[in-house]
Amino acid sequence: MASIPLLRVSLPLHHRRSTALLLLPHPLKGAFPPARLPHLPPKPTTTTKTKCSYTPTPAADRLISAAAYFLPLFNGLQYGRFLFTKYPVLATPFEPLLPLLSLYHSVPYASFVTFFGFYLGIVRNPSLSRYARFNALQALVLDVLLVVPVLLQRIITPGRSGIALKLTAWAYSGLFVFVVGCFLYGLVASVLGKTPYLPLVAEAAGRQLD
Repeated sequence: MASIPLLRVSLPLHHRRSTALLLLPHPLKGAFPPARLPHLPPKPTTTTKTKCSYTPTPAADRLISAAAYFLPLFNGLQYGRFLFTKYPVLATPFEPLLPLLSLYHSVPYASFVTFFGFYLGIVRNPSLSRYARFNALQALVLDVLLVVPVLLQRIITPGRSGIALKLTAWAYSGLFVFVVGCFLYGLVASVLGKTPYLPLVAEAAGRQLD
C-alpha cells in the first residue's frame, strides 16, 4: 500500500518535461495587441420615389362616349320582343326610356341621321380626343352589326311557327342580351373614364382609327 504514492510521484522524465511545457505561457501571447476592425460609417439608405402621372378623362369626352352607346341600344330593343312577351318584368328597366324612344322613332330616318351625325361629327372630327372617337366608332360598328339579322330574316323568311319560330326566338333573345350587355359595359366604362373593348367590335373600330 505504501508503494502507491511512489508510483504517482515517480513519473518518467520526458513526461514531466512535456507537462511543464504545457504549463508555460505561449511566447507570442500578449506580444501583439488584438487587431481592431476599422469602424465603417453606416451606408445611407436611399429611397427612390416614383411619380405616376394620371390624366383623368374630360367630362365632355365621357358624355359623348356614353351617349354613343344609346344608339345600338335603341336599335337593338326590337330583338327583345320574345323575352318581353314571355317575361314582361324584363321591360320594366326600359320604361324610363319610352318617351325618348317614341321621339326617336317618330322622326323619319332618325337612325340614319343619328348614325351619320355620330360618324361625321365625332368619329371624323380630329379636334376631339381619340377616346371619344373610339367609343363613338365602336358603338356605330355595333349598330351596323344589328342590321345583319334583319337582312337575313328578310332574305330567308323563316316560318312563323314550329322549329323555325323557336330558332328565331332564341337568336333574337341571345342578340338582345348581347346588346344590353355591351350597352351597360360601354356606358359604365365611359362614365368612369375607362376604355371599353367590346367583343367582335373593338378590333374593327381600332383599325379604322389607326
